Amino acid sequence: MRIRVIKTSDPAFKPTLRRIIGRRGAKEAQVEKRVAQIIRAVKNGGDRALIRFTRRFDGIRLRESTLEVPQVEIDRAANRISREDLRVLRLAAGRIAAFHRRQLEKSWGYRDALGLFLGQKITPLARVGVYVPGGKASYPSTVLMNVIPAKVAGVKEIIMASPLGLRNDGAAVLAAARIAGVDRIFRVGGAQAISALAFGTESVPKVDKIVGPGNIYVAAAKRMVFGEVDIDSIAGPSEILLLADAHADPSHVAADMLSQAEHDEMAAALCVTPSSLLARRVEAALAGQLRKTRRRAITVKALERYGAIIICRGLAEAVEIANEIAPEHVELLVRRPHRWARAIRNAGAIFLGPYSTPPLGDYMAGPNHVLPTGGSARFFSPLGTYDFVKRTSLIQAGRKGLRALAPEIVHLARLEGLYDHARAVEVRFSKGRDYGKKG
Repeated sequence: MRIRVIKTSDPAFKPTLRRIIGRRGAKEAQVEKRVAQIIRAVKNGGDRALIRFTRRFDGIRLRESTLEVPQVEIDRAANRISREDLRVLRLAAGRIAAFHRRQLEKSWGYRDALGLFLGQKITPLARVGVYVPGGKASYPSTVLMNVIPAKVAGVKEIIMASPLGLRNDGAAVLAAARIAGVDRIFRVGGAQAISALAFGTESVPKVDKIVGPGNIYVAAAKRMVFGEVDIDSIAGPSEILLLADAHADPSHVAADMLSQAEHDEMAAALCVTPSSLLARRVEAALAGQLRKTRRRAITVKALERYGAIIICRGLAEAVEIANEIAPEHVELLVRRPHRWARAIRNAGAIFLGPYSTPPLGDYMAGPNHVLPTGGSARFFSPLGTYDFVKRTSLIQAGRKGLRALAPEIVHLARLEGLYDHARAVEVRFSKGRDYGKKG
């Protein structure tokens, strides 16, 4: 394998960057018609359609009685994994909970100079659906990162959907679900699971919000059910952009690029550096470390398609590139990383210095690893407790307060041609007075 090395001054640089950026969502249009059919079938057919699609797409033969994972099986999962596995999951869960407790919002209110009471009420969502993918790997960390913020926020009931088999599959996932506090688990995946959570079936309860990553079918389904329920975001392929100066260790750069490229063939791994020497050393380090990777086929495809070592004119230009791409992970392997972090506006998470490798954030640091992808870091934030609450405005006025603002309210209402809005204020005071005029 040979990863591309390109200078920002090369004519091919901008087209190459556009192609890498343009990978986001490129195939979703091809699957939307099929996903719409699945959603419609599950919405209308309920459990029967859900069971049929689970057999077809996941190879799992279910009956209505086996759709839900029984509590006894969830409890047994903790005994099927090693004590060390259990210890690590609990440690991660504690650190994730500690971080997310600091995000909690509180209801608030105040009285203004006119005596109006104004405020905001924070209410947790009643029921949330968490999707946990199967397929290429097992993802207990996904369970922890999606469920724990919801529990910390006060969500009353958490429903999990994952394509788990009937033969003791997914012990680590089930153990993580127990640790995190999942209430009910269903053995369904894909677009059919998203539809079941969004509309409900005879067995699967309808939720208020769906969170969690998934493949292209899951992403398309989440987009289509938005409005019927809320969603966290449309998760895309993983991506990392490393800003590295001449002092960076090339083995660190290569290892962190590979850590994200192994996710799937659509993952993007970029290193941007002003040092031509470092670029050559990173290229060599990648070749050496690739020989040791266990997911070589996936990693090589990702690097060949969407990997690059970019030689820039300086770190200021590297920051411009990072802000343009708005990647999921930005890593600063530079001197004075805090200084350069202040210039990064668009990133899901920023990792500062040589010992802040992204897997620290993926598993154990505490901040959420569910991050905006595909450039959405320009306007999205990481998953947090704020995603599991709703905000309601509180307004209370006495006679004096409303009377003080009545002329302006009536004026604006009539300006918009909404005369009954004006009348709703006028009837509370002396009838017939024209509050649209002063004096």
